[in-house]
This record gives sequence, C-alpha cells and structure tokens, in this order.
Amino acid sequence: MSSIGVIGLGKMGLGLLQNLNRNNHKAIGFDNNKKTLEQVSNMNLEVVDSLKELVQKLQKPRVVISIITAGKPTSDVFNEVVDLLEPGDFFVDAANSFYKDSIAKYQVAKTKNINFIDAGVSGGPKGALNGACIMAGGDKVEVNYLKSMFTDICVENGFLHTGDVGSGHFAKMVHNGIEYGMMQAIAEGYNVLENSQFNYNYSEISKLWNNGSVIRSWLVELMIDVFSEDPKLDNFTDIMNMNGEGLWTLNEALQQGTPAPVIALSVMMRQASLIDNSFSGKVVSALRNKFGGHEVSKK
Repeated sequence: MSSIGVIGLGKMGLGLLQNLNRNNHKAIGFDNNKKTLEQVSNMNLEVVDSLKELVQKLQKPRVVISIITAGKPTSDVFNEVVDLLEPGDFFVDAANSFYKDSIAKYQVAKTKNINFIDAGVSGGPKGALNGACIMAGGDKVEVNYLKSMFTDICVENGFLHTGDVGSGHFAKMVHNGIEYGMMQAIAEGYNVLENSQFNYNYSEISKLWNNGSVIRSWLVELMIDVFSEDPKLDNFTDIMNMNGEGLWTLNEALQQGTPAPVIALSVMMRQASLIDNSFSGKVVSALRNKFGGHEVSKK
C-alpha cells in the first residue's frame, strides 16, 4: 500500500491517522489549524504545512483521505486536491457528505482519471482510533485496491463495499437517520422515568438494561457513563443539535414515498428542542456528545 494522506485532524481525523500508522500504513496528516498541527506533531506523528506538501510527500499512487466538515469545506479541499493529484491517484471523502455531492465529485474526478471513493464512517472518535465501521461506495476495482487498508482500520466485519459511488454516503445517511430514531426512543424512555413517582438511579438502570435485556446496545452502554458523570444532567440544556443527516434521510424518504414516521418525528423533536424544555432533550444532547464528541449546549 502506498502512503496515505489524512486531511483534517479533528476528533475523527486524528484517531484515523493514529489507527493507520498503528496498522503499518504510512500516514501523513494535514490540518488548517496550525495549533492542531503542532499538537499532533508532538505526538510523534508526521504532519505537513500545506496540501501541496502533503501530495508531494505521498508515494504513487497517492491516497488522500479527507475527513473534515461536510459541505463547502469538503468541496473546497476536494477542488484544491484534485488539481494536485495525478491520474491513478485516490481521493477518499470520509466526511458525512450528502450522497449527491459525492456523485458529482466522482464525475469531476473521473475527468482527471482520479479515483474517487465515498466512505461513510461510523463509530465516533473511539472507532476512528480503535476500529471503525466503514461503508464505501465506488468502482469495484478501485475500492478493492484499498480494501486491505479499510479492513485494517475497521473492526472485524466492519467494512463493506456498498456498491456504486454515492452508496457509501447514502448508507451512512440512512444509518444516521436510524440513529436519530433510536436516540429519541431512549431519551423518551428516560423522560418517562424522570416524570414518575419513583427515584431511579439512571446509571444503574442503564447498566441493568445493557445486561441481557432486549434493548441492550452501545447507546444504552454510553448512558451508564453519561449518568455516572451527571446523574440528573444538570449541566446540560435540552437543546438537541443536529448535523443534517437525519433531515436528509427524511427528505429522501418523502421523495421516495417511503413511510419513515419515527425518523420524521425524531427530526422534528430536535427542531422543537430549540423552544421546548425536556429531560429527553438533555439525554439526546448528552448522548451525542458521548459517542461522537458533538458540541452541546451546556449550562
């Protein structure tokens, strides 16, 4: 495997950079934030000061993984990097990009004979560091070329070539829509407990539910830590932020005519959290922060 460039050394990118190097893939990092570059450099990880330098340092065929904020930041980096890459090189968009944007980037890359792969990455910062779940869309030959790299940085059975370009980000979009519904159900359950006449220890309830019960899951496991650190979530407001993937999933379902009432309601509840006051909102806010390091509104 040729050397790999990782663009974006935030909560996900840094873990990915460490994961790649730990699995004997020579990975070099870049971030626009100079302070971040200095901190990562002090961790004995190789970094560079510019995208141009990053591309120059990579062995051919070059593999560049971009894992920064989706939308304009990702598009800007893509446009700059594809002009630096050469035919046969790879650009992997590992952000939570909209699948139609990925299809458009693929068409641009194709005109330059550059291989484009859209990779939906799940597992949060801990997954990026210790073993992610990756769904990759793109041409079969190109994805297979990177299969060993993807497999090395994923948990067992945590990598799948999902199909044509765009399918990776589409699968991740739907995954996040499901995530919205699951978190909303968990949050509403705790809200019912909170409004009962009983004085529950939510950390203990979470631990119980995650041992042998039908609803045991990583999300419930995370609630053990959430309530251990803040038993009544007094340090959180009930504002539930969202990055947009749930809304994208809902829009796709509406366009298809596919019923998705749970996802629809969970999206609406996040919007309602801007004006309402609920314990369930605090649960979702705390949970998002716990598994994904997402920013929360704290008191």
